[in-house]
Amino acid sequence: MAGHSRWANIKHKKQKSDAKRGKVFTKLVKEIMVAAKLGGSDIGSNPRLRGAVERAKSENLPADNIDRAIKKGAGELSGVTYEEGIYEGYAAAGVAVLVAYMTDNKNRTAGDVRSIFTKNDGRFGESGSVGWIFDKKGVFTFDMASVKEEALMEAAIEAGADDVVRNDDDAVFEVYSDPTLFHAVKTAFDEKKLKYSVAEISMIPKNTVKVTGGDVGKVLKLLDALEDNDDVQNVYANFDISKEDMEKVA
Repeated sequence: MAGHSRWANIKHKKQKSDAKRGKVFTKLVKEIMVAAKLGGSDIGSNPRLRGAVERAKSENLPADNIDRAIKKGAGELSGVTYEEGIYEGYAAAGVAVLVAYMTDNKNRTAGDVRSIFTKNDGRFGESGSVGWIFDKKGVFTFDMASVKEEALMEAAIEAGADDVVRNDDDAVFEVYSDPTLFHAVKTAFDEKKLKYSVAEISMIPKNTVKVTGGDVGKVLKLLDALEDNDDVQNVYANFDISKEDMEKVA
């Protein structure tokens, strides 16, 4: 799990750059549209939409863009229709990779993702080939310097979180919850003013693959290329890369 929090923190830092901002906004708008399409435009009764809007606001997506995306998704305005799904595959060293996509053209997206795997020492897999390795969980990451372990543990238990993990290598605490309780746990942390650096619903691997040497660059290059694709919303992998190797390459 340490690999997840390490990579998640690096991704969040990279997304702050101007070069990535446009792509981040595009992905946020898609998520809002799909959430509104599936569950309606009422944020109060649509947890997925509420989460998408909260993340969009945290990334400073303009309010007008958020409102327009909700209306388009709910069918109140004309717009492109997106569908979502998962592609599966392998990176170098046998690392399992899940690719969550949203697209208006599945043929285009499938071809693009397959090509990215091939060009980056990976292999496009069949449906179900690696999905069983991952569990969907709510994930929160707290810098150790910003929160007391006892207070965090108490708040997490009261909110119904599954586990609190101390990750000394990265100087963070990791809190995991059932995805259906994600917003309840998040609200509990917000009310107690416990500041997290990452809060998301993610796919957490049940086991990991140790990656060293030249394979480190190959794995991270593949993940970067996948995340750079406009139709890809999220990428999950079960690698275990040391902090030193990851920071050196990333």
